[in-house]
Amino acid sequence: MQKAIYTPFTRETGIGVRVLNLDDAPLLAQIKQGRPQCDLINNSMMSHHKYVKQDALEALDLDRLKSVKSAKIPDNQITDHAVGFSFYGQCIAYRTDAFGGRKPQSWADFWDTRAFKGGRAMVSPDGDLPELEFALLADGVPMDKLYPLDVDRAFKVMTRLRADIKKFWDSGPLPGVLLSRQEVTMSTVWDGRIADLQKQGVPVERQLDGMRRQFSGYAIAKGAANADNAYLLMDFALRADSQADLARAFSSNPSSPLAYAKLSEDERNALSG
Repeated sequence: MQKAIYTPFTRETGIGVRVLNLDDAPLLAQIKQGRPQCDLINNSMMSHHKYVKQDALEALDLDRLKSVKSAKIPDNQITDHAVGFSFYGQCIAYRTDAFGGRKPQSWADFWDTRAFKGGRAMVSPDGDLPELEFALLADGVPMDKLYPLDVDRAFKVMTRLRADIKKFWDSGPLPGVLLSRQEVTMSTVWDGRIADLQKQGVPVERQLDGMRRQFSGYAIAKGAANADNAYLLMDFALRADSQADLARAFSSNPSSPLAYAKLSEDERNALSG
């Protein structure tokens, strides 16, 4: 984000960007007190929906976001309080040296700690959405029958794996750390993280069968002290050129269809999700 978005934005506008990494609980508390530390929030669209329910986001004035139209952001990525800028996949990552050359092929294999030995890691409630779909797929539910989710069944399946879950991760880099240290042999992961691990020489691969696609977006904190600048940064980041630059820096898929034309074939093939 710094290289692709923040530094070019500052160079163009003269407005500095300070990046804060805040968990939901303290940020929501700040917003309720009327003193949010941050102005623009980069989060999953589902998390933004949660914030809306707590009256924690400003209603957007789309007339101030010219890039929504110029970049042709799809309607399904535009809400009253947030605009999506990328999508990514949540999938299985595994150590390629852990199973004698065999490769896990499904979520059933993720749950099968006899055939695929070793610890597991899954997301915590503070890290992302509950991975209920994965549990149901592991239990034999067909992909086209997942929704509406059978939540009780999913949690029962999760319970079967509980003893083998060594860590519930709450940040994007943590699955890679656990895999590289061999603390686990398989983990759920945001798949854009895999390429960086491979570049570092970590023997990991991803399994995309049953991958869950998720969307990230921008929103403005309720009571933001610098809302005008937040609009400017959001508009800049939503440009097709900016989204293409971000895709080159970090393999997430742009929400703007125009951004793909600005990427080479190799760059498009390297995208996650």
